Amino acid sequence: MKIVFMGTPDFALKSLQALYETKNEIVGVVTNQDKPKGRGMKQKASPVKDFAIENNLNLYQPIKIKNNEDFINEIKRLSPDLLCVVAYGKILPKELLKIPKYGSINVHGSLLPKYRGAAPIQWAVLNGEEETGVTTMFMDEGMDTGDMILKEKVKIGDEETTGELWDRMAVIGSKLLVETVNKIDNITKENKNITIEEIKIKIGAEKQGDDFSLAPMLEKEMALIDWNKSAYEIKNLVRGLNPIIGAYTFLNGKKIKIWKVRNIENLTDNNIETKNKSAGEIVLVNKKKGLFIKTGKGIIEVLEIQSENSKRMDIKSFLNGNQIDENGIFLNK
Repeated sequence: MKIVFMGTPDFALKSLQALYETKNEIVGVVTNQDKPKGRGMKQKASPVKDFAIENNLNLYQPIKIKNNEDFINEIKRLSPDLLCVVAYGKILPKELLKIPKYGSINVHGSLLPKYRGAAPIQWAVLNGEEETGVTTMFMDEGMDTGDMILKEKVKIGDEETTGELWDRMAVIGSKLLVETVNKIDNITKENKNITIEEIKIKIGAEKQGDDFSLAPMLEKEMALIDWNKSAYEIKNLVRGLNPIIGAYTFLNGKKIKIWKVRNIENLTDNNIETKNKSAGEIVLVNKKKGLFIKTGKGIIEVLEIQSENSKRMDIKSFLNGNQIDENGIFLNK
């Protein structure tokens, strides 16, 4: 099949690589424009762009798609059978979605209709979900509202971060995309003139129900740790924002990022005394045992930390090079 692929981050790269290894013809690759990154703010290409260049694939980086007649006409010229979209990062207009002969397919990082939106993997971790998954679907004009094709459930580990889950789900998504494309290919081989609606019936596509939830883009403001919340909530915030933003707090006026923590349930086994301690106060700190902080409910043990103008490190390495007052308190500002 002739495929136009649209995607941007490493999550999309896995799917592009998987499609490239099949017998399908990738006639075009569309990705977002290069963005400034790092301390020098140098322009950096997306992983999808790098792969397209390395493999001599037709590459497109439109500033916008809506009302971009030149770009729409170029995709029409390519005459794709399918448009495959994985984490492209923008809502696509109807005029683009209706170009491919057999429809537009999307790989989404949740069990739809749960977590529609830009950050489904992150919100699953932030909300402490025990399970999520990947869904392939036919695209329509709505935000992740199209008819569903294939699903695969994924268990989320108690300590798993967004980054770790992201990597696992990228592989699963690439597998489901290839499987979805193969199913459509087999159906269209039997009847080249079959309509998209007929394909949906044959492939067993399901309409989404009304019981949906949203996964909006993450905001930097949400990364500030509120120590009045429970240890469970803070742990989910920390692992949910790792490695994308990083949860942070303040100690002695300096910004501290916390990358990995553990809930402490049995305080007596750790010789931790919390009497007369407030949320955010240090209840124990030493180089051998580590750093423990009181929350609104429960205790957090810090496992990985990063101070201002420094690199992230495990807590023992941090304490070997930094003095923290036993009576210190982590603040929300």
